[in-house]
Amino acid sequence: MPFYVSPEQAMKDKADYARKGIARGRSGVVIQYDGGILFVAPNPSSALHKISEIYDRIAFAAVGRYNEFENLRKAGVRYADYTGYQYDRSDVTARGLANWYAQILGQFFTESNKPFEVELVVAEVGESPAEDQIYRITFDGSVAEEHGFVAMGGQADEVAAVLKDHYEDGLPLVRALGAAIAGLAGQGGQANGNSSGSGNGGSTELGASQLEVGILARDRAHRTFRRLTGARLEVLLAEAAGGDTAAPATPEADEPQPGEPASPDDGVTP
Repeated sequence: MPFYVSPEQAMKDKADYARKGIARGRSGVVIQYDGGILFVAPNPSSALHKISEIYDRIAFAAVGRYNEFENLRKAGVRYADYTGYQYDRSDVTARGLANWYAQILGQFFTESNKPFEVELVVAEVGESPAEDQIYRITFDGSVAEEHGFVAMGGQADEVAAVLKDHYEDGLPLVRALGAAIAGLAGQGGQANGNSSGSGNGGSTELGASQLEVGILARDRAHRTFRRLTGARLEVLLAEAAGGDTAAPATPEADEPQPGEPASPDDGVTP
């Protein structure tokens, strides 16, 4: 005969399951800088992206199970395109997308036996720093508006503690990248079960080939998302490591590819 499980216990079990799945991956960081919003995530794969463009001034970052958040990303692109076409491009906002994602994740968490093992950030760059919007959406559909920076997934609390020590309003791009790297660098030992890793940075060196970095550049018209790759990223990392902000590298990068294909993967993103 079927056995009874209280709603409270069922919700707790699903929440624990989702948290464990998300914690197996590395954290990601979204941080404001003086020229826009910076996205940084450890990711050695050049095909499976954690950071992507959604719309003109909106980008998406995620951690957790790749095939699940990739489906959410594609659905968000379709939602944004449909809304912009049916109404007006200015009607597509990070707040609207965050609420839409929250409805999907909340409904799936409540009604499905297996919740999504994902955590999302939707960010929109404004005409001024005060108009920037950053929203964090968790696996159960909860939405939080963040200011300045946000760390998600993996050891997010430890990363956020480091970011709090390094962040200040109006950081140049190089210093914002340095702060993000400082927060993410301490995850290596923890993610591998090594107690010697700490959340205060420095235990794991992250090079350009191990990072996925993107920006929403405030001074760009229309489509503001750019990826920072190759020599451009290496120069920024070198300046961040040396503390040299006198001659910051240009944030110019490859042209955005909102529909860039990626192979499906059933595992957690590297």
